[in-house]
Amino acid sequence: MRDIMPPRFDIDALRRLAGDKAFARGMAYHQAGQVEILSLEPGRVLARVSGSEDYRAVLTGEGADIDGACSCPAFDDWGFCKHLVAAALTANEAAASDGDGPLERIRRHLRGKDPEALVEMIVALAERDDALFRSLDMAAAAEAGDDGDLFTRFRKAIDDATRTGGYIGYREAAAWADGVETVLDRIGELVGAGRAALALRLLDHAFAALEAAINEIDDSDGHGGGLLERVRDIHLEACRTARPDPMALARDLYAHECESAFGTFDGATAMYADVLGDAGLAEIRRLASDDWAQLAPLVGGRRAHDDGSRDRSRLEAILDFFAERDGDVEARIALRAKDLSSPWRYLGLARFCLAQGRQAEALRWAEEGLWQFEDDPPDERLVVLAADLHVRAGRADRAEALLWTAFERQPSLDLYRQVRTLGGEASRDRAIATLRARLAKSEPRTRWSSPADLLIRLLMTEAMFAEAWETVRTHGAADSLQEMLAGASEATHPGEALAVYTRRVDQLVGAGGNGNYQDACRLIARMASLRNAPEQASHVAGLRLRYKAKRNFIKLLGA
Repeated sequence: MRDIMPPRFDIDALRRLAGDKAFARGMAYHQAGQVEILSLEPGRVLARVSGSEDYRAVLTGEGADIDGACSCPAFDDWGFCKHLVAAALTANEAAASDGDGPLERIRRHLRGKDPEALVEMIVALAERDDALFRSLDMAAAAEAGDDGDLFTRFRKAIDDATRTGGYIGYREAAAWADGVETVLDRIGELVGAGRAALALRLLDHAFAALEAAINEIDDSDGHGGGLLERVRDIHLEACRTARPDPMALARDLYAHECESAFGTFDGATAMYADVLGDAGLAEIRRLASDDWAQLAPLVGGRRAHDDGSRDRSRLEAILDFFAERDGDVEARIALRAKDLSSPWRYLGLARFCLAQGRQAEALRWAEEGLWQFEDDPPDERLVVLAADLHVRAGRADRAEALLWTAFERQPSLDLYRQVRTLGGEASRDRAIATLRARLAKSEPRTRWSSPADLLIRLLMTEAMFAEAWETVRTHGAADSLQEMLAGASEATHPGEALAVYTRRVDQLVGAGGNGNYQDACRLIARMASLRNAPEQASHVAGLRLRYKAKRNFIKLLGA
């Protein structure tokens, strides 16, 4: 008896990837015979799916490990689409057959052709396909042309491929990127063909053309960044092959690393270190040190805006590479200490010192940062770090004082948790009193929260539910917070929870939509555990009467 093989692609996995709706439509395409399998290989399936248009679907993987791509707009917007489902279902059936796909038949056909006939066939195709023409033209020129002719041809190909015509929309961006990548592939082939020096000249032009073009495309999917990285990778490969003058390369790389608009060459000094050698690295270090010396120190809110043409953070990163390589921790600290224009910079410096085992120095920088910005709202991360360092040093009283100063100026739940850990119940009572005093001043509700919300959250963490509900009744609270409180206090305050759930059910049903109806029904079922059966039945009857026009809700309610 012949063994029954499992399907190539797991059906349940396909349904999860696509969703029920797309899966059902893909099944319909499959059953209607709208799929043609072009190639069926062990790790890849290529298919043409006919619908309102013909789409190219590619599937990889097997079993529940499935990936794919489709040329349809829905794939760009939503991912795994009905065409991929249809292709997978058709491939499952085709896998059991002995027939060849069209591409395999085409291969056999072409193998039997005379070479001259193949040449004429491909030339005829190139006459009608601009992309194929450009690719073949560059490949042919690379074989026979001199460097001057090749540079002219390839430069034009770069300009043609990167041209945007003013703007490339989202749906056209992938095709545009494919065209550019084809040209980059041909430049990459020059490196292996002994023309790495020519490739470097072309890559400089390609990099500049791409940086200009990216501003004129919808790069939501990151095609531009990927192309720039491809330019850099080919550039590194070409440098390792051609071995350009290290001093000239150092100056070019330094300019790229400091000025690249998209950060393509961030970290280039380290990346190219083997090509730069000692001489090139020394030149970059000299250039960076000279520019760094021109920058004024920034402390206490002064911002970098007119300190020269170089980006501070990139200069710092370059020099930090050298200092780290030298094992010079003092130099690394000095680099970070030159820009202390924000609490975040102080935090980074303190954390760096701590990572180097310099706890006392970390605390000194953290406290200096708090002092420099004492007139601003406290930076919670800096406060917590400084408090933690005091605790490590056995000074819990100073840590608690620091936390209280920050909490009383700008209270938060995280700060409360910190001070509660140190001070116990006395800190709990003090925090509650502090927040109630703020409420007594009638601080206004903002768009995002009320001053009462923090007090309610604090009381919830302490399971002080009666006090939390009293705060809700007195000062109000956001609906979402009331739902959280209801869920946490059902056992002790079922009446309050029921009132919140009742209001929420009305909001959900009033908004409409099956998702909202399902959420409402889940809440209704939860409410049944908080009151007796007659009360629940009466409530459900009232919902049926009030919302009888919402047939989908009534259907779910009766299930």
